[in-house]
Amino acid sequence: MGERPAAGGGKWVDVAPERLPRWLENFAARHGAYTEHGLTLTAADGAEATLHEPPGAGPVTTVADLLAAALTPRRLGLLLARKGAVAVGIADGTKLIASKVDTHYVQGRTAAGGWSQQRFARRRDNQAKAAAADGAGIVGRILLPDVRSLAAVVTGGDRVAVDAVLADRVLAPVVALRSERWLDVPEPRHVVLVSAVAMARTIPILIREP
Repeated sequence: MGERPAAGGGKWVDVAPERLPRWLENFAARHGAYTEHGLTLTAADGAEATLHEPPGAGPVTTVADLLAAALTPRRLGLLLARKGAVAVGIADGTKLIASKVDTHYVQGRTAAGGWSQQRFARRRDNQAKAAAADGAGIVGRILLPDVRSLAAVVTGGDRVAVDAVLADRVLAPVVALRSERWLDVPEPRHVVLVSAVAMARTIPILIREP
C-alpha cells in the first residue's frame, strides 16, 4: 500500500482491491464508525476518506460498486518510459500477458560550454528523438492491435519521455485511452513493468484527518 502527501493537506494511499475490505475495517477501528456519502466516508471523529476508481473501473457511485468494479478483471495497457528506456505491456487482471522492454542510449547532460555544448545538445536531442521513435514503434506493435480490448492505458516514469513516445499521430487511439493515473517508477525494466500491473490496479484514497 503506497502513501504520499496530498496537495492541500491530507494524504493519498493506494490500496489493492483485494485489501479494501480490511482497509475499511481498519479505518473504522482508527476513527470510529463511518457513514458513506457516495464514495466519501465520514468517520465519527471527523476523518474523511474519498475513494477513487482505478483505471478502467469507473464510473461508480457507491463503495460496494467500486469494489466490485475494481475486482472485475479488465485489460490495461501499460507504457513506462524514462530517458532511453521504454517498457510496454498488456495486463489481463493481475497478469502481464504481453510485454516488450527496450533501451536506447541517450547521453547524459554535460556542464561544458561553447560549441562543444551545442554539438553535444544536438547529439543528445537526436538520440532522444530516436528513442522516442523506437518507443512509439513498440507501443504500435504491442498496444495498438489490441486497443479495442483495453479498458485504459496507464503511463509512468518520466512525463517528457512518455509524451514524446505518444506524440506519434498513429498512436491516437492509444492516447484516447490514457488514464490520469501516473505511476512513479524507476528506469523501466521487466520487473518494473510487472510491479506496475499491481500499481495500476490499486484504489486511490484521499484521507483527511481532523
